[in-house]
Parts: sequence; C-alpha cells; structure tokens
Amino acid sequence: MALIVQKYGGTSVGSPERIKNVAKRVARFKEAGHQLVVVVSAMSGETNRLIALAKEIQSSPDPRELDVLASTGEQVTIALLSMALQELGYKAKSYTGGQVRVHTDNAFTKARIEHIDTERMRADLDNDTILIVAGFQGMDPDGNITTLGRGGSDTSGVALAAALQADECQIYTDVDGVYTTDPRIVPDARRLETITFEEMLELASQGSKILQIRSVEFAGKYKVKLRVLSSFMDDPGAGTLITFEEDSNMEKPVISGIAFNRDEAKITVRGVPDKPGIAYQILGPVADANVDVDMIIQNISHDGTTDFSFTVHRNDFNRAKLILEETLSHIGGASVTGSADVAKVSIVGIGMKSHAGVASTMFRALAEEGINIQIITTSEIKISVGIDEKYMELAVRVLHKAFELDKEPAPLA
Repeated sequence: MALIVQKYGGTSVGSPERIKNVAKRVARFKEAGHQLVVVVSAMSGETNRLIALAKEIQSSPDPRELDVLASTGEQVTIALLSMALQELGYKAKSYTGGQVRVHTDNAFTKARIEHIDTERMRADLDNDTILIVAGFQGMDPDGNITTLGRGGSDTSGVALAAALQADECQIYTDVDGVYTTDPRIVPDARRLETITFEEMLELASQGSKILQIRSVEFAGKYKVKLRVLSSFMDDPGAGTLITFEEDSNMEKPVISGIAFNRDEAKITVRGVPDKPGIAYQILGPVADANVDVDMIIQNISHDGTTDFSFTVHRNDFNRAKLILEETLSHIGGASVTGSADVAKVSIVGIGMKSHAGVASTMFRALAEEGINIQIITTSEIKISVGIDEKYMELAVRVLHKAFELDKEPAPLA
C-alpha cells in the first residue's frame, strides 16, 4: 500500500463527464489498496470567467476579494468529484485549502505556502476515506482565503505530498509527459521517461508550460517523487518521472529538451559611462517597479562608454522603457531603444556539465539558418539565446535536429 497524491488540472475536470472519468481512475488506485489525496483545479475556463466578472465590477479588483472569488472555482470541483466517488460506493470527503489548513502568507493572489497541518488528513486517510482537496488556495494568519497564483494547484499537490511524506505525487494534465520540446512545433518530439529536477526546473523557468516552476522547486527541495501523466490515458506506468541525478548511474544525454518563450522584449541603454555601479543605476529603478529582468549583456567599452542591454517580459516593456527614459539624464546615457518582438530559445541538459562543444553546436545550427543571436545567457546546464520572434519556431526545429533529440538514447553496452 502506498500513499499517493494525485493532481488533476482544469481540462481533466472540465465537464461532469470528465469528473466521472477522474473518479473512476481514482477508484482503480483505491481498489489497488492505496491511500489517496486528490488535488483538483477549477473546471477549465472557470478562473478566467471569475476574474472577468470581477473586472466588470471593479477596474482594479481588490486582491483580498479577488482571492475570495477566484477560490470558488475549485470549491465546485472538489464537491462534484467527492459526489462522483460516493456514487461509485467509496468514502470521499472534500476540503477547501483553509479546511485542510494550508497556511500561507498574506500576499493575496500570489501567496506562498508556509506550512500544512496534516493531523485531520491523516485521521481521514486512516478511516479509509479518499480526500479531495482544492488546489490553488490556502489561508493566511488572519484566516483570510488566499490563492497561490496561476498554476498554483501544481504547487498545492506537491506541497501536500511533501507534508504527508507521500510515496509519489502524480500530476495529471492534458499531455502524457514531458517532451523534448513542444510536439506542436516539432512533430518528432519525444516523450522523456525520466528527467532530473534540475533540468525540469530550467525547462519550466525558460518557458515550458508543463509544470508551474514553484511546484518543481517544492518537489526538489523536499525530494517529492513527481510524475507527469495524461488524464486521458490509462497506463499508470507511462508519463515522465522527475527524479534526482544521483538516482541513476547511467550517463545522461547531453541535451534533454528545448524550451522557448515568445513573451520577451529587449531594451538597450546606449552610451552609458563604463564605470562601477552603472548596472545598478540602470536596473535599480526597474527592479523598484517590480519588473523582472532576464538576460543581460554589456558591450565592450569604447571611449569610456558602453551599451547595456537586457530583456523583460513583453507586458513590462513599455513601463521599463519609460522608467529608463525618465532616468537617462541621471545615468548619463545617450538614448534608450528597444524591441518587443524578441523570443527566447533555450537548450537544457544536465549532460552539458561533462560535454564540450554544446554552445558551438547550438550557434552553428542557428547560423546555418541565418538566425541572428541578439543576447545570450548561460548556466551550468542551460544556454538561452534571444532572437527575432519570427525565427523562433525555425530555431526550435533546427536545434532539435542538431542535438538529435528525436532519437532514443543509445543503450549502454
């Protein structure tokens, strides 16, 4: 017998029929003798509908009240799934995040989990009850409803698995695992049987939408065994297992996957003095405006001045550019320019730690297609480049081919 936490996303519970199918899947695990905690999202499209309603009433919805409203989507799903399991003859009980006592800070709409009380859940599990828990939500120290941000149900599932020391956390989505890249762009993309937490964290942070980045961070920190599966397929042994590098003594492929993000914009501050502290003078006001900076590059100094470029999310482009234009005279720069049609493409692989020539292969493949690299950033297991958005899909395809990601790894002799 194992304790399993399962999480089902909005598309998995998008209709009464799909909720019934989830109930049948959960029942099969229960029949196999497992204890089960099931975390669910709101039905597909429901959170967007609720937020739209709020904006019809208030142009900038009050964050506390928005959390009260947005959390109701999951409350509908937990009750319906509990009913579906009861209809099948199983003991099931629904819980909101507050009832489970998922304690968070008070940062409404983007709260962070601080701790989880497990006593009530363990008592119900010992009483042979299937627990159905609302994802995406918790309770602050004053008893207010809080939500964890978009995609927060993944984090709820992993956090509950960590608190309960579950044997496995299964994330059910509308895809059957983690692929070498998006199959909609590269039809030959291959599903990975395993991937390390390091690699998954990089893929998530660079644009892969399979898992919320906070959930991967949580799983890595607390060593939660994590598996991504499709809620529309019945093979429990399929999917992708996200695990630890030390769990395997086999050599990893050089590159495991390619991520991309269309939502980048690049800003360049030209002719700034090349002196200590200039990076802070440029980025400090941007950070104070709560704008996240991604890739950064500074050109070689010429006549005592340099150009300083960085990328931000496209939604923050106009605001960041305006801030720098207002502070340009203080900085001592010549001008501020920018482009809102930049995309980021990243190759990720733990095998990069022990293989030379990865960057040259990437740059050669892009050069052969006439794709100009505007900005570069690296880590131990990742190389990201900023390019013109119109070349993004081509770049993903040529890199997937250059690193032979469509081929299964050769078996060890």
